[in-house]
Parts: sequence; structure tokens; C-alpha cells
Amino acid sequence: MAVQAAVTADGEDAVLKVQDPHRESEHEATALELWDGEGAVRLLAHDLEQHALLLERCVPGTALSAAGRDEALGVFVELLPTLWKPAGAPFRPLAEEAAWWAANLLPQWEENRRPFERRLLDAALEALRDLAPTQGEQVLLHQDLHGDNVLAAQREPWLVIDPKPLAGEREFGLAPIVRSSELGATRVEVLHRLECLSSELGLDRERARGWALAQTLAWSEGGRLTYHVEVARWLSQAGAT
Repeated sequence: MAVQAAVTADGEDAVLKVQDPHRESEHEATALELWDGEGAVRLLAHDLEQHALLLERCVPGTALSAAGRDEALGVFVELLPTLWKPAGAPFRPLAEEAAWWAANLLPQWEENRRPFERRLLDAALEALRDLAPTQGEQVLLHQDLHGDNVLAAQREPWLVIDPKPLAGEREFGLAPIVRSSELGATRVEVLHRLECLSSELGLDRERARGWALAQTLAWSEGGRLTYHVEVARWLSQAGAT
């Protein structure tokens, strides 16, 4: 992916983003069109063949992660309901993505030489099996929404960037924020985000916990492996008793 500053024909500051085609960023332009600037950067133009998007530029563009953890959580509580618009096709259903994770978790675990206990893998697979077919209303989700993907702006105080869209239930939308290391990478901080967001937004805490556990393990390759495994353990241990 390449991103650079640009100027529109009308002299408006913008950002040109050229993507590498990837399943997670599929339909990014469509997501931005649906949001239409409500809580997210505006899509000014796009070229599907070139995978290029011309986007509103956020000024000053400071990441939400620099605002402080308590303020960041408050911003997410305000932003998420704005982003959760009813959604279906062409966005990939969360249930389909969950099936893809479930099919790949065991091979990925074996390929990485079993880097964590089988019990944790089984907990993620169980969550995917139970949650995917029992979801609530389907809304537009940003499955990589964390403190560095929300920027300070002038049109609105904070705007979301870089959507990786899915259509699924609201509880899943907490997953990337719960594990967001830039908002605090300890067990207490991770679980505080889960409790705070699910409570403030009126969501099912156990469903949010299960989705966060499953996606965190599914996204646990490379440099993220060690931290993501720790987060998954904390979430597994925090299950209802």
C-alpha cells in the first residue's frame, strides 16, 4: 500500500491511497461511500481497476492513541454507533469470514509449531462455531478499528480511516479495540476495554469477548503473535463462570 498527500482540482487537501488487493480491504471504497463522511473520512474519488482511492485529508491528523486511554474509549463509544449502519451485500458476511478463520486456525497453529496451548485454540474454534450462526442485526463493521486508525480532523473531531469492512453483529466491532496495544497492553487494560465498551454500548459482553478471542488468534501471525496470544489467554480466562 502506498499513501501520499495530494490536492484535488478544486485545491482541496487530499490523500491518494493505492492499495495492494487483499480480502480484508475489499469494498473499502463502498464502506466509505456508505458512511458518507459520518465518523469517517470522505471518499472523494476512486478507481477500482487501479485500486486507488482519493480521500479527505485529516488535519492535524493526530492518532487517537495519543489522546489518552480514557479519552480514546469515550471517542469509540461515540463513534461506533455512527459507523454501525445496516449492511449486507457486497460486504463479506462475518459468518463467512468466521468460517475462513476456523478452517485456517489449526493449520496456522501447526505451521507455527504449536506456539500456544491447544486449549486456547479450541476456545477460539468453539467461539466461532457458537457465535457465527446466532448473530444479531447485521451492520457495517471495521474489523481493524484501533487507536491509530482514528485521526484528529477539523470537519469532525475524529475520523476513522482504513476500513476493513465486514457485515456482522455489533459485538464483533469491539474486538480490534479490546486488543489495541496502543491503548494499553496489560491484562487489566485489555479487560477494562471489554467491560467499558460492552457496558456503555449496551452489548452482550460474552459475545464480544468470544469474538475478540477468536479474531485475535486468527490475526496472530508474525510480529503480533506473542501479544495476541497473551490477549487471547486473558480473554479466555475472563469467561463467564
